[in-house]
Amino acid sequence: MHGDLSEDTVGEIDVLVLGGAGVDTIVYVPELPLPYADSYMIDSGIRARAGQTGDFVALGLAALGLRTHHLDFLGDDPEGDLVRALHEKHGIALTAIPQPAGTKRAVNLVSPDGRRLSLYDTSRGRPDDRLPEDTLRTLAAASRHAHVSITQPCADALPLLREAGIGISTDLHDWDGENPYQEAFAHAADVVFVSAAALTDPEATMRRIAERGRAEVVVATAGAQGAYLLSDGELTRIPAATPPAPVVDSNGAGDAFASAFLFGRLSGEPPRRCAEYGALAGAYACTVPSTESAAIARDALLARAGS
Repeated sequence: MHGDLSEDTVGEIDVLVLGGAGVDTIVYVPELPLPYADSYMIDSGIRARAGQTGDFVALGLAALGLRTHHLDFLGDDPEGDLVRALHEKHGIALTAIPQPAGTKRAVNLVSPDGRRLSLYDTSRGRPDDRLPEDTLRTLAAASRHAHVSITQPCADALPLLREAGIGISTDLHDWDGENPYQEAFAHAADVVFVSAAALTDPEATMRRIAERGRAEVVVATAGAQGAYLLSDGELTRIPAATPPAPVVDSNGAGDAFASAFLFGRLSGEPPRRCAEYGALAGAYACTVPSTESAAIARDALLARAGS
C-alpha cells in the first residue's frame, strides 16, 4: 500500500509498526567469534531474506491474529522487493515510503549454537529522512497501539504518536543503559523491551526507565535465563520456555517476544501472562532457521500457554 491514505482506505489497525523493514544476508559460520582467515568455505549456503526487527514484529503480530500495518522507508531495489513480497505473502498491510538511498540491509553471521553477529549497513538512509506527517497521522488515528523500532527516523514520530493518544511500545535491543540515542524511545513508550545482554544491572536500568519515562511495564529479556518483568514497581523473574524443537538460531526471538507480549496486552491479559506469552513465542522463534521467516500462530501459542 502506498500513495494517499485515508481512514476509510486504511481500516482499523490493532498495531501500527514503525520502522525496522529490511533484508538480512545470512551466513552460517563454524564459530563466533570468527577467527581471522583469508577465506572460509560455507557449505550451508549464503542467502538473503526479508526480515529485520520491524518485519519480524509485524509478522509475529499478524500470525497472532492482530490487524497489523507496517510503515517504513523502502528502496526501489531487489531488497525492497523482498520486503514487499514478505508482507504480501503474510497479508500484512505495508505503507512503503520511497527511499532513494535504498532498503536497509545487514549481514548476519550465525554460529552452530544459534548465536548471531549482525553487521548493519548504515548507508541505507539519510539524516534528514522523516516519515510523512500526514501519513503518520492517518495511520495513528486508525490504530490502537504503535510499536516503534529504534531505526532512524522513528524517534521523530514519537511526539505525534503521543499526541494521537495511542499506546506505544519499543524495543531497545542490546542497549547498554547509557547511549543517549535510545533514551528518547525508552522515555516515550508505555511498554519498553530491552535485552539484558549489555546491562551490568538489569533491574537498575529497568527502574531508571520507569522513573524517568512513561513506561507502565519494562521487560528485559535474558535468553535462556528467561526475562525480568517490572510492573507496578515490582520486579518478577519470568522463566524461559522450553523450545518445541531444537534451537537453531536466536534471530528474531526478541521480536517474537514483543509480538506475543503485545498480543496479550491488547487482549486484556495482566503483565505476567503477557510475559509468559512472550517467552513461549521467543522460544519458538529460536527453532526457526535464519534463512526462514515464520512466527508462532495464535492457536499454537494459546495451546502451549494452557489457555
